[in-house]
Amino acid sequence: MSHCNKKMVSFFLTTKCNLCCRYCYNEKERNSIKEQTISIDVAKAAVDWYFANNDSRHIRFYGPGEPTREFAKMKEITSYAKHHTNRGKDVTVELQTNGVFSTEVKEWILENVNIIWMSFDGMKDIQNFNRPLNTLYSEEFQGKTSADVIEDNVKWLNIHAKDNKLFVGARITITDDNVDKQQEMVDYFLSLGINYVWTNPLFYPVGHVPVCKDIAKKKAYSFDISRYVDNYIKCYYYAKAKGMFWGSFLTINFDGESEFHCRSCHPLSAPHITPDGYVSACDMVVLGKEAYHMGAFIVGKWNPVNNEFDIDMHKVEILNNRTSTNMKHCKGCIAKMHCGGCCLGETMNEFGILEGQNIDKCKAIRRLYKELGSCESYRYLHP
Repeated sequence: MSHCNKKMVSFFLTTKCNLCCRYCYNEKERNSIKEQTISIDVAKAAVDWYFANNDSRHIRFYGPGEPTREFAKMKEITSYAKHHTNRGKDVTVELQTNGVFSTEVKEWILENVNIIWMSFDGMKDIQNFNRPLNTLYSEEFQGKTSADVIEDNVKWLNIHAKDNKLFVGARITITDDNVDKQQEMVDYFLSLGINYVWTNPLFYPVGHVPVCKDIAKKKAYSFDISRYVDNYIKCYYYAKAKGMFWGSFLTINFDGESEFHCRSCHPLSAPHITPDGYVSACDMVVLGKEAYHMGAFIVGKWNPVNNEFDIDMHKVEILNNRTSTNMKHCKGCIAKMHCGGCCLGETMNEFGILEGQNIDKCKAIRRLYKELGSCESYRYLHP
C-alpha cells in the first residue's frame, strides 16, 4: 500500500514537549504563544465525524509536541474510539512519539497501542545533541538524558511486544551529524531490537514566511541531499542483508503506483485535528490560526454550535488535484508515479506554492528509483 493510501485520523494533541530538538519543525518563533492542547469535545467530535464518513478505524497520535505529555487525554480518546457505537470493527491505534515517557505510559502503550514509531536519531551522542531533554523535565526523569530514557523504553517494549503484537519502529532525522553514520546506526538499532527504520533528510522548519523569502533560514538548514543518497543506498543493502528494513521518506511510494505524493492529497480520508480545533491536511501544519503561508492545508474547523466540522471543499479539491500528472516539471520523469511531485508540505514551505520544484530532491528521487526500483518485495508499513 502506497504511503498516500494510508487512511486514518490524526490527533495533534498538544504543543507541549519534553525535548528541545535543535531542528524542530514546530519552530520556537511559532511557539511564542501559550501552550495549546486539544479539547476532549473536539477530539470526540472528530472521531464521530471520521467514523461516520470513512471505512477506516485507524487513529494516530502525533505532534507538534509530545503526545504522551497529554496522557490522560490520549487514554480517553482511545477508549472513546474503541467503544464507539459506530466502530464496526477493531480500532488500530498508532503513536508517534519521542520515546521519552514514564513507566505508567509504556505499560499502557503495551496494552492499547498497535503501532509505535519512536523519533530517535541514533547513537547516544547524536541523540543527546540533536534531541536534548528539556531542562524543565530533568527532575521527572531523574537526571537521565533523552537517549538514556528512550533506550530503556525501546528495550522494555521490544521484550514485551511479541506477546502483545505491538509493532515498534524508529524514525530518524538525518542531519550533517549522522548522514555518514547510517551503517553504524543499523547495528545500533538492531542491538535495541528494532528492525524497521525510516530516515528523513533534514527539512526546513515552518515559520512565518516561505523559506525562499528567508535567506538566513535557507542557509542555516541547507543539507546535501546527494550525500544522503550516497550513504542511504549503501545502507539500504547493508541493512537488508541483516534482516532490517531501512526506509527513506524519499521512497515512500516505491511500493505502488500513485500520482499523489501523500495523504495531504486526500485530507478527508486522512485528516489531522489540531490543538485549536482545525482540520489540517499535513503533518507540518499543526495549528489552524497560525498556519501562515501554509493555510492551503487548513481545510476545516470544528463548529461548537452543531459539534461538527465545517469543511472547505474548494481547498480539498485543490489538494486532490495536486498530482504528478498535472505538473509540468513531472512530465517525462521515470519516477513520477512513485513520487507524486514530492512532499506538498515541504514544497509549500519552501516556495510558497504547491507546484514548486526542488530540483535537487527530484534528482535524488530519480536516482533512488533507478537503484531500488519498485517491486513486490519492497512492500512495508508506513509511518
